[in-house]
Amino acid sequence: MSSTAGAVPIALQSRPADVPAGSAASDVLATPLGELRAVVDQAGWADVDRALKRARPSLADFAALLSPLAAEQVERLAVRSQQITKARFGSTVRLFAPLYLSNECVSTCTYCGFSASNLIARRTLSVQEVVEEAEELARRGFRHVLLVAGEHARIVSKGYLEQVVRAVAPLFSQVSVEVQVWDTATYRRLLEAGCDGVVVYQESYDQATYSEVHLKGKKRNYAWRLGAPDRAAEAGMRRLGIGTLLGLHPDWRSEALLMASHASALTRRWWRCEVQVALPRLRPAAGGYEPADPIDDRSLTQLLCALRIFLPDVGITMSTREPPQLRDHLAVLGVTSMSAGSHTEPGGYARESAAEPQFEISDTRSPAEVAAALRDLGVEPVWKDWQRA
Repeated sequence: MSSTAGAVPIALQSRPADVPAGSAASDVLATPLGELRAVVDQAGWADVDRALKRARPSLADFAALLSPLAAEQVERLAVRSQQITKARFGSTVRLFAPLYLSNECVSTCTYCGFSASNLIARRTLSVQEVVEEAEELARRGFRHVLLVAGEHARIVSKGYLEQVVRAVAPLFSQVSVEVQVWDTATYRRLLEAGCDGVVVYQESYDQATYSEVHLKGKKRNYAWRLGAPDRAAEAGMRRLGIGTLLGLHPDWRSEALLMASHASALTRRWWRCEVQVALPRLRPAAGGYEPADPIDDRSLTQLLCALRIFLPDVGITMSTREPPQLRDHLAVLGVTSMSAGSHTEPGGYARESAAEPQFEISDTRSPAEVAAALRDLGVEPVWKDWQRA
């Protein structure tokens, strides 16, 4: 979507029963999006200057930094973002790897390669196969791993996930999951098994768009998914990851406003947790979904820098969806966590896999090559940043 495009309204609703009052999810539903979107459209030079200079920017300041006028000054945003990132995180980027457990799925999501409607080669790793994949990742230097799976509660069951987490936890200092969303009791079981992070992309904060792209399965429940980070935090998870899949809804600025509101609410409500935000863009995948208005590189840079200025202590993750040159550029501006050498199909690290990937990656460099590129930029790649005790 171009920087001068008009607003496309996002549909919010009143708080449903499965979104508890006082939760971060309820704060998202209460966000005054219309007012904030007006700030985006009407922001002047003084608004942008004020947002750049404030020690504690508001959500309205963030809206000003997303404005078409601010896009003309993206270099100023980049300088400020880099200053804040160095002050808060130093010149470091944490490296992690996604480990896909299964591409089995009963949900029909129009944009996803794992969608139940796609005729693809399916595979679920056994616990022993997961361990072999994990051991290979550990040999490559990784100490942070993200376990990923499609939504199939019978095949990728609570018990299976618990076994997998217990099996790989001794190999890594930090284990997170990006799987179907669960209740608090299940997240507590995973925590006890050795998991300490949960990643849940809302995909789209616009409920009309959400309904249009999620056609079948439990993932259709917008409110249940929105509340998953609250439930994970209530269970005791240490890290919470959220994101919106840029390109599903044609107004990336509205999506960004609600995602930032969500991240801000999580940091207030669950202040003991480390909150991370990802900014994934759609990539080619089985099913052939094409975004109507993909966000361009300059707009993505503007969004990342604005997010860093608004939320200086929130982690920002960049995946191998993005091309190498752009990833290297953003690594010095505000990214704090980055995947490397990724496979998005079950298997692929210890040995080749015939299973279909979730999407095509863009940065195909090895972990060692990514680490070397970061060092050339003056950024220290971090393989391990904490130890469970």
